[in-house]
Amino acid sequence: MVDITHKTSTLRIATAQAIVKVSKPETIEAIEKGTVPKGDVFAMSKAAGLLGVKKTPELLPDCHPLPIEYTGIEYTINELEITVLVTIKTIYKTGVEVEAMHGASVVALNMYDMLKPIDKGVEIHHIKLLDKKGGKSDYKDKFRRDLKAAVIVCSDSISEGKKEDRAGKVIITKLEACEVDIMDYIIIPDEAEVIQEKAKLYQKQGADLIIYTGGTGLSQRDVTPEALKPLLNRTIPGIEEAIRKYGQDRMPYAMLSRSVAGTIKNTLVLALPGSTKGAKESMDSIFPEVLHVFRILKGARHD
Repeated sequence: MVDITHKTSTLRIATAQAIVKVSKPETIEAIEKGTVPKGDVFAMSKAAGLLGVKKTPELLPDCHPLPIEYTGIEYTINELEITVLVTIKTIYKTGVEVEAMHGASVVALNMYDMLKPIDKGVEIHHIKLLDKKGGKSDYKDKFRRDLKAAVIVCSDSISEGKKEDRAGKVIITKLEACEVDIMDYIIIPDEAEVIQEKAKLYQKQGADLIIYTGGTGLSQRDVTPEALKPLLNRTIPGIEEAIRKYGQDRMPYAMLSRSVAGTIKNTLVLALPGSTKGAKESMDSIFPEVLHVFRILKGARHD
């Protein structure tokens, strides 16, 4: 199956349709009056559909097992056609489109099975997805595509040439994938004055994003949070919480990180862990959704 461990859980909703067409009005009448020999067609087919939704990952090899937190099955009769609508909701890392379509298919098949003794002309049509919400595309901010970022690596050992930077390069890769331009990439020692100087410089040069990596731990030389916090006009605790929550779900030491998020005027400043894995997971946890901040800073309302 596709690796979805890097994704975050969001509310996912999908609605699928199937149309069951009978060949004579008497079939519809039997359904409505409950005189079909095999029983209540709508109730039995709904039960079959609920089971079908739950069994989807057992039948489709690449389909992830996931928590189904709501399934709604509705019927509409229009002359000789019965439209089946199946709506599914979950809070998870992947969508429920296949589950909704499978549920609609099973409902329609069960109706066919129950009706075939009284109507040899039953047909199933138009099994398809009608709507889906909650995936990556729903939260991708389309407001700005002219953002510029400065990436700053805070590390004594890397600035002295003793180690190679990987965390900063991971951050750049993610930014480029989100269509953010890199205006500068530098490596500096763990010195509070230098950290502050660079934040002020890039903010004045018009950087939309200033991202630091390194210096957010608990060693004596980890001073990035202390250096940045006095410069911030406002902190954004939710971003910090999202980063730590994402990391904590993957390893038990993420709680020790002192990642920082806030603004200097209209510039977003982030201080992320210095490890390659910590930097990558931090970026994955908030990008591209964090780019919505630039819509709000420009005065737009939340959707």
